[in-house]
This record gives sequence, C-alpha cells and structure tokens, in this order.
Amino acid sequence: MLAKPDNVFDRTAEWAALARFAGSPAASARFGVVSGRRRQGKTFLLDALARATGGFYFAATEDTELESLRRFGRALAARAGSGGEFQLHNWEDALRQLYAVVPDGLIIIDELPYLLAASPALASQLQQVLDPGGLARDTTSKLLVCGSAMAVMGGLLSGNAPLRGRASLELVVPPMDYRTAAEFWGVLDQPELAVLLHSVVGGTPAYRHEFVHSDAPADLADFGDWVIRTVLNPSVPLFREARYLLAEETGARDTPLYHGVLGAIALGHNTRGGIAGYLERPSTNISHPLTVLEDCGLVSKEPDAFRTGRSTYRIAEPLITFYSAVMRRNWSFLERGMAEQAWQAGQETFRAQVAGPHFEQLCREYALRNAVVLFGGPPSTVAAGTVADPAARSQIQVDVAVLGTEGQVLSLGEAKWKQTMGLPHLDRLHRARDLLAAKGHRTSGTRLACYSGAGFTPDLLRAAETENILLVDLPALYAQP
Repeated sequence: MLAKPDNVFDRTAEWAALARFAGSPAASARFGVVSGRRRQGKTFLLDALARATGGFYFAATEDTELESLRRFGRALAARAGSGGEFQLHNWEDALRQLYAVVPDGLIIIDELPYLLAASPALASQLQQVLDPGGLARDTTSKLLVCGSAMAVMGGLLSGNAPLRGRASLELVVPPMDYRTAAEFWGVLDQPELAVLLHSVVGGTPAYRHEFVHSDAPADLADFGDWVIRTVLNPSVPLFREARYLLAEETGARDTPLYHGVLGAIALGHNTRGGIAGYLERPSTNISHPLTVLEDCGLVSKEPDAFRTGRSTYRIAEPLITFYSAVMRRNWSFLERGMAEQAWQAGQETFRAQVAGPHFEQLCREYALRNAVVLFGGPPSTVAAGTVADPAARSQIQVDVAVLGTEGQVLSLGEAKWKQTMGLPHLDRLHRARDLLAAKGHRTSGTRLACYSGAGFTPDLLRAAETENILLVDLPALYAQP
C-alpha cells in the first residue's frame, strides 16, 4: 500500500481506494472513475497519486478538440522523453499513442467533462479501447478519469452509457464531515465557532487556504469580523464563489430563476409548492431548475420520515445557502463595499435561516454516525419528519428521526440551536412517540433525544437520568467518536 503523503490532510479512505487501484496486481488493464463537487481536493489527491507512482497525469481545460489534442500530444511527448509533440488527428490516435507510451503504469485524465464537451464521441472511443479486443488488452495500465461536473460524471457509468460495466473503481470524493472540517480549520476545541464556520464554508477544503488567504477566525468573538473581512469582502475569492459554483455546475442561462429557487429554499420555503409560492410562479416553472440543481448535487431532495410522498429540498452547499439567505438579500450594501452594514442587516437571517437549520443537519449526521451505539441498531433512514396531531389540529416537527432497518423507530429528536431545552421539548417528543405508536409504528424501544447548542434546564437533566433520554450538547457533538 502506498503511504499517504504528509501534505494530504485526512482523506484516508479515499487514498486507500486510489492506492489499491494503482497498485493492483491484475494482469490486465483497469478503468476507474473519480468524481465529486468542485473544490473538494480531487486534483490534489490525484496529483499526489501520480507523483507517488510515477504515473502520467493530464489535466484537461475548456478548449476546442484541436487544442486539447495538441496539449495531450505535448504531454505524451514529454512523458516519452522525445520532446516536441505527437501529431494527433483525433482521439482514436491519441488513445493509441497513450497506451503505446504508458503500457503498464497509472494514467490519470483530470476534468474529463471538458474533453467530452468538445468531443462527445470520446466516451465511446474509451469503451472500444477498454473492450476485450481493444487497444488496452495487452497492457496492464490503470486509467483513472476524473471530473467535477456531477451530472456528466454521474451519467458516465449509468443506463446505456458506453462505459457502463467497465469501471473497477467508482470513487466519489465528498466534502469533509463537520468534525474533520473543524480539525482542518483549527477550531475543534471551539464547537460553537465550529458550527458557525461550517454553516458558511461547509467541509470544502479549498476554502481553508486558497479562497481566504489562510485566514481563519481566532475565536467566537472574531467570527463576525472574519465574515466581514473574507466572505463579504469583494477582494477575497470566496466573495463570488457561490455565484461561480452555480454557473459552473449548472450552466444555467436563466440565472435569476435559479437564484430565486435557491433563495426560496435558503429562507425556509423548502417544498415544491412553497418554492413556487414564494416566487409567485406555477409549480411547473420550477421543475426544470430543481431537477438540474439536484443532478449537479447542489440541492438534495429529502423524504419526510413519516409522511409518504412528502419531501423537502435542502441546499447541499452551505456557502450557497449563506449567499442566498444573507449576501444576495443585502447586495445593495455589498456592491458599495459596505460589508459591515450588510452583516448587521443579515445577522438575524443568518441565525434563524442558516445557522439554525444547519445545526439540525449536523445533528442528523451525528445520529447517523453513532446510531448503533446510541440507539442499538443500524439506521435505514435519518431524516426530519412530521407527525400529525389531530387532537391539537397541529403538527409536531421531529428534527432528527432515526428509523431502523426493520421499520422500527429507533429515536425521535428535537434540535435547538440557541435555545436552552427543557421539559416542554421532551413532552413534545413524548407526544410524537404516542401518536406514531397509535398509527402502528414500532416505538417500544424508541429513545428520545434533545440536541442543543445552548444547553439544558436542570429539570430536563434530571429527567434524562431517569428516562434514558439522550442529551447532546456542542461538546458531545464534536467529541472524539
């Protein structure tokens, strides 16, 4: 197994998968696909892998087919040590020359979607190369292709795609989880700051150094100033990143509509009807942008844990949530360089619509990661859910519902970001459990849970001891697993 380079932070599982692929003793050619949203460190990982193995690495750019072939020819000639460039007339020529130059090593083609955009037939040509009778049959080369365009990469191996069934590795490089991100930013010992920071930049590693000049908030008191001097500062790359992400991932032409959809979700209008109502448009008008945003991984559709057919939408990239809820609504300040005024105007929205819902999502992630230990079994679903209360003519919102693999309700939880939780919150969970039991759900072993960013009342602490109630505060949320 190749040792992970010291300059690669975390990514232990991803590196292990890549190292196994690159070091496979198989006496035949292999093919793998690496994908993930932009800025997650895929190129950094693959470049490190190429250096560690002496592999051939080619990074595609947004060029015409002719210019891409010229660049590829120069890279191959440099690999062969011949200087100059190989004259490549098409990608069939290029692939033939590639396997002649690298018959038994690692080959990495990064940002494959750029090549596919200019040369749509390339996927089929790769299939022919990898077929039993293809060019690669007499080689032991390992070909890795990588890309950030999630819709393109997701379709590469699906359905009737030419390369379906050819890959022996399909690796998605995700954002870092919230605890790893806190360690990466150096705030693991400051959990409240860690939640706030994660609600802005998430677990995207590129934002730590390249996008804010390695500026991290020193402590909780510095968080607001950090937001002002980085995220809301037009001279810092992070300022425009959310807009660039939308343009790069979706290729959207009707950008106001896409921004409107994201803005509606960021402000809590997270059902299809709610989004349409907020935008004052028919539901049919938002179907396409929602589908595109889902396909490229910027928005996720999450089913209600207890109501079949009811789903809510959530923005998967925290920076886009922050932009949509805070920056876009205060753009008149920002375009005049009035970052302090923009932050002052947006702080309440940030607390209510960004930090609060984000804390709930972190609690769901915590429950998912620790379900076996905390609730006695593996989960099939961890999601928010709605329980109807006919007697009160109301609904009880369950922020963290954990369902078991056999349909049992393992846990019901409520999460409050800046509210000290007490017995009324516990009573609401008791009521939700009783209502679910009356509807036939298996709740005999259900553990109730309260997740709080502000702590618990003495009464709730005493009740937790006698009733086996799970209480999760910020230190527990970030504790070593």
